[in-house]
Amino acid sequence: MTIEGSHLDPKDWDDFSRNMHELMDKCLARMKNASELPWQPNPDDIGERLSLSKKTIGVGSEQSFAHLCDDIMPYATGNTHPRFFGWVHGTGLPVCVGAELVAATMNSNCGGRDHGAIEVERATLDWLLDVSGLPENASAILTTGTSQATILALTAARNRQFGHDVRKTGIQALPKIAVYVRKGTHSCIGKALEVMGFGTDAIHVVDTDENMQMDIASLKRAVEEDKATGRVPLAIIGTAGSVNTGSFDQLHGIADFCAEHNIWFHVDAAFGFWVRLAEAPWQHLVAGMECANSISCDFHKWMSVPYDCGACMIYDRTLHFETFTSRPNYLEQQEEGLGGGDLWFCDYGLELSRGFRALKIWTAIKSIGTDAFSSSISDNCKQTALMAELVDASDLLTLAFPVSSNVCCFSVTHGDVNKIAAKLQLTGEAVFSTTIIKGSPCLRAAIVNHRTTSDDIRYAIVAVEKAVRDMM
Repeated sequence: MTIEGSHLDPKDWDDFSRNMHELMDKCLARMKNASELPWQPNPDDIGERLSLSKKTIGVGSEQSFAHLCDDIMPYATGNTHPRFFGWVHGTGLPVCVGAELVAATMNSNCGGRDHGAIEVERATLDWLLDVSGLPENASAILTTGTSQATILALTAARNRQFGHDVRKTGIQALPKIAVYVRKGTHSCIGKALEVMGFGTDAIHVVDTDENMQMDIASLKRAVEEDKATGRVPLAIIGTAGSVNTGSFDQLHGIADFCAEHNIWFHVDAAFGFWVRLAEAPWQHLVAGMECANSISCDFHKWMSVPYDCGACMIYDRTLHFETFTSRPNYLEQQEEGLGGGDLWFCDYGLELSRGFRALKIWTAIKSIGTDAFSSSISDNCKQTALMAELVDASDLLTLAFPVSSNVCCFSVTHGDVNKIAAKLQLTGEAVFSTTIIKGSPCLRAAIVNHRTTSDDIRYAIVAVEKAVRDMM
């Protein structure tokens, strides 16, 4: 048989298969040995190694895979290592390597139509909504992460407040709006309002109490002030796991206030959502979240699903659908065939072309099970409590804020925390980030790593103490 035209498949499938098996072995070896592979800085010549100049391309899979293993894979963020505490970065799961391979093989577009990938996402979201506690009529969609999910949630809030005609007429004729956040709320709220055309001036920052939780009395005053000037309260953002300290707002109190004043209640639960799976007492930190109008969360943080993968949940499926559905003629639904199906995710978000994100989540839950995730999340909270105990016992370190879940912040008696953090990163001993708590520079540990052990916590604190002594 003569094959005409240009084709991009391998010329020799057997040779390609051998290369793929070798690549898979190297990927799994890296995951197996993650505890021995901390972050390392890029080599000086990395730009030259990765160049796509005309003379360096078209080299075939064997050489390309060698570059993947030798010039790219070693210089990852480092978040797979058990002493990576610096930011809330998920750590990956070996089973998801298989899922990603299958997803790439299928190459499904999950915007719509009637095919198996849609049903995988439906099953995944059913599981997620069950965890959330939202009402039966709630709906959800997978997103790139909480930043995108926040745009979807606030857009639904806008449409409920001002009617669906705003999709056509825009926001020009709308009154000024206010979105209430507490100090330390994630920057994605501001970005969402910028994208929506309201701008960051729409943000009304509410005071926090001594526990760095949203102060309800301050919230009440803020809403009253805005209503008096004709500013429309659009939404109140509750935080489940703050960026700086890991603190959780009193979500029940905010929910009651929102219900009383008919204001949209959104919960930013990027990583804190998953204490829903934890043991007591941590699961109680999100009591009241089930009363929200919308919730955003990330699978790629505490659930360790590979990047990127988040979700937006909205309490009313009909509102969710009417906020985003838009079908040109070429996307009209068929009664049967590939163009059928009762669930098209393009009707619930901004993307028509959508990757098969659901498969890695489905595989993780199917393979590992909810109980194992519960134990891992609870372990991280216990490890963070241990870190706080070690800090309290140290003459060189001072706890900056009480630990509530999985974030520990502490100051040092001597030295510059930025230099200490950099030194520990460069030596491969541990990765902390830095922040400021009540005016004091601090080291910050956010523990979301299923590979972390109590010994890792002890090792890291000893390394910090040594770094402090070296600066005395």
